[in-house]
Amino acid sequence: MTVMNVHRIFIDDDNPVHRELSIYRTGTINRVRLQERSYKAYSSLEIDAHNYAAFFHYGLPELLNTLPFISESGNGLDSWDEAFLHNSAQERMIIIIEERMASIDPKQHETILLGWHDEPVGVAYFRDIDSGRFLEFLKKLKAFVAESTEEGYDLEFLL
Repeated sequence: MTVMNVHRIFIDDDNPVHRELSIYRTGTINRVRLQERSYKAYSSLEIDAHNYAAFFHYGLPELLNTLPFISESGNGLDSWDEAFLHNSAQERMIIIIEERMASIDPKQHETILLGWHDEPVGVAYFRDIDSGRFLEFLKKLKAFVAESTEEGYDLEFLL
């Protein structure tokens, strides 16, 4: 990527053109029961594009992959994949989330590079990350996991 002829695009969630870009990613975490014969999502937690980018920026997939995720690809928790976490591992997940939350400055704003391409023209895609907003999402995630643990649900991650 040559720096001189690169267009810089900051992703704007309100721009419908940006929402159509392949770099614009969202996800879902579903409560499921792995022991049931038929698939049913009992409830879900949506991950918007901002929090999806922050989830990866702050290294949550790498930290959480110390847990025994089940995935078709064998990569565990990863982008563009589906992964399951058994109820028995969710208490450890809560500890990992709490540890990561303690390391994030809620007043920090960062600009991250999501990706780029050189053809047909050079474009670099960026996103502003509001760490306070991401911490609010992590609180919701932690509560979602705690409730899932109490009620005996397993988790399905669609990233």
